[in-house]
Amino acid sequence: MILYLDTSALVKLLIREVRSDEALATFDAAEFAATSEITYAEACAALARNDRRRGSSRRQLEGELEALDRFWREFSKVQVLTKKAGQIALSHSLRGMDAIQLAAALTLRDGLRACDIDALVVFATFDHELSDAAEREGFATLGGDIR
Repeated sequence: MILYLDTSALVKLLIREVRSDEALATFDAAEFAATSEITYAEACAALARNDRRRGSSRRQLEGELEALDRFWREFSKVQVLTKKAGQIALSHSLRGMDAIQLAAALTLRDGLRACDIDALVVFATFDHELSDAAEREGFATLGGDIR
């Protein structure tokens, strides 16, 4: 199984949240994991936002950023294809960054197929709209709505 993680799924690997155990178990079971090259910046922003909300020490944020760097080295990074993302945004009524994530996952899956690699690609997101769009594109999904 190939695992594609959007930012919401990656953050669950870094911060103990609802369904973090599920995200970690899926990550551990994957043959390899991939994400968009933009996910690093989005993850840093999410970690900083979480840090401001909880009012924690700089030390806790630094630990989370170190964990991000460790995970980041394990990911295959997929190039952002902005025109493809624009088409995805239009066809699925997605926000821009969500469209970029789905376009990157499609690029990954298309690349695997072009190399005659028939592997299950699981799209991990904890955003309901993005999960629905990924399913419409034929992905198995992890996550979905956690409300």
